[in-house]
Amino acid sequence: MATPTSRLLELLSLLQTRRDWPGSLLAERLSISHRTVRRDVDRLREMGYRITATMGPEGGYRLEAGSELPPLLFDDDQAIALAVALQAATVTGVGIAEAAMRALTTVRQVLPSRLRHRLGSLEFTALPGRSDDAVSPDVLIALSTAVRGSELLRFEYASRSSDASEIRPPRRVEPHHLVTSNGCWYLVAWDLDIDAWRIFRADRITPREPTGKRFTTRPLPGGDVAHYVAARFKGSQEENRWPCVGTVIVDRPASDVRPFAEDGVVVDLGGGRCSIETGAWSWVGLAANLNRFDADIEVVGPPELKHAFQRLAERNAATAR
Repeated sequence: MATPTSRLLELLSLLQTRRDWPGSLLAERLSISHRTVRRDVDRLREMGYRITATMGPEGGYRLEAGSELPPLLFDDDQAIALAVALQAATVTGVGIAEAAMRALTTVRQVLPSRLRHRLGSLEFTALPGRSDDAVSPDVLIALSTAVRGSELLRFEYASRSSDASEIRPPRRVEPHHLVTSNGCWYLVAWDLDIDAWRIFRADRITPREPTGKRFTTRPLPGGDVAHYVAARFKGSQEENRWPCVGTVIVDRPASDVRPFAEDGVVVDLGGGRCSIETGAWSWVGLAANLNRFDADIEVVGPPELKHAFQRLAERNAATAR
């Protein structure tokens, strides 16, 4: 049977997950009576949480934002999740590393000894991306606000070139999604100047204020932002697959090839050989990628891949000369 303290934690956790909770549903989820629900709600109110009663056939409760921060209550899993998230936040590509570590120190200081011990036994190293990829939290907030409000966005976009004197007109876009991948942040948006979908690096964006008028959100190709971004990163416009896919037989055991095959499909052929079906953004790029296994390769198909190996061999021979 749950203790009163653990029951309060679970009640508070439930109230935070949705706007309105019918009292009968809370009683059912917590396996307690309606009277106990009312008594526990009153205890949370005494601790500073603003919980209002909602009207209706069944009646219920709503957790409101308070003007003062009441004591924070976390169950064991929530506390561990928060500490791990704060430690990993130092490599998310946002300039919050110092603030995250200060917050992690604060959380560790207030954790019970048993939780501090559990957290101490969970050690991991989060690897950062490139140092020049960090994006300001203010930029992320500005972009996210425009996305959520469906507001036109204007921003300066830094070029990859080092020519800072080059003057470019501000970009005008309909922001659709803010995405993070491998420590980098990206804005998926409809570019009004070229009438096409674009993916912008957030660390190159300098938003202009204020944002523009609201717009009606366009449907993203494929309907799924993760699918769309993964496809674009592979050089495809819509389908989440490499535009160039081929199959080869590699004179190496499958156990040697599989750890480095990434999203390729490796089949053990026995006798220290295996086949691999994989893709790349170009045929020559695919041939060069397969050469990293440093082994004899037999092309199964298609012919474009065999021709790519020939072109690559000619270029390498010219380089050697």
